[in-house]
Amino acid sequence: MKKNRTRLIISLFLVLGISWPLFAQGVILKRDIHIKKSDQQDNVISFGGQIVVEGKVRESVIAFGGKIIISGEVDNAVVGIGAEIILHPTAYIHGDLVSIGGSINRDPQAIIDGDTIFFETSEELWNSIKTALGGLFGLSFIPFILLVKLFSLIVWLIIALLLALLFPRQVVASAQEIRRNFWPVFGIGFLSIIIFAGLIISAALLSLILIGIPLLIILIFLGIALKLFSRVVIYIFFGESLTRALGSRNPALILQVIVGFLFVSIVTFIPLCGSLVAFIFNIMGWGAVIKSRFGTRSTLS
Repeated sequence: MKKNRTRLIISLFLVLGISWPLFAQGVILKRDIHIKKSDQQDNVISFGGQIVVEGKVRESVIAFGGKIIISGEVDNAVVGIGAEIILHPTAYIHGDLVSIGGSINRDPQAIIDGDTIFFETSEELWNSIKTALGGLFGLSFIPFILLVKLFSLIVWLIIALLLALLFPRQVVASAQEIRRNFWPVFGIGFLSIIIFAGLIISAALLSLILIGIPLLIILIFLGIALKLFSRVVIYIFFGESLTRALGSRNPALILQVIVGFLFVSIVTFIPLCGSLVAFIFNIMGWGAVIKSRFGTRSTLS
């Protein structure tokens, strides 16, 4: 009985901990969402449901699976991941339209000021990837490993999009720190990872006599925060560079995150050298986050 109560309390804490900052930022996070003609909303996110926008969304619309139906106005980006996107004649998207693994049904009269990016996935492509990996490694459990890897990538993408919506100025400021001061950022990141590893080892040893347990818990939470925030910063850094190189003058933040996510995922997925590249990206991300103090120092200046 006590275990069940504990689990319930923990579950409620996690739900409130995630939902409250989203609500404070004006984000609707539900399965089915309907923005009526007279309504306005900042950000809209749905998982496996249906989003209907007849009014106005001041920021972005994001759907993981399900369907997006727009007959109103969206000031920023519309992103569908494995979702069906339907644009009616009165739809007006000021930013970009991005579809990954889904479909786009656009009326010719619908207006999109930004770019339209469409990544189509198919069963043939999936079978080709599994065949190639199986032939490369010759191991029967490669498809299972690939599934685990793809699932982790989806989780990372969801986290990255949420953090970009919650802390847009902070993540952008941290990413700009890499471009302005690359070598100082790299040096700070390298030293911080070494120092952090040493602190974790020391706290783990001290935990044997109970003294280091509070310190170890604090370090674990700090490490998770650094890991999540730095990964988003790296996505934005490469995403902005690539989108501008492809001709986009003012790419939306959500588009930067997605493009950077795809680039980093592909590069770090390469056998052998992928782990080294991922470690270098971690150094860059940690350095940018620490030097900018989670984007607050650059934002304030």
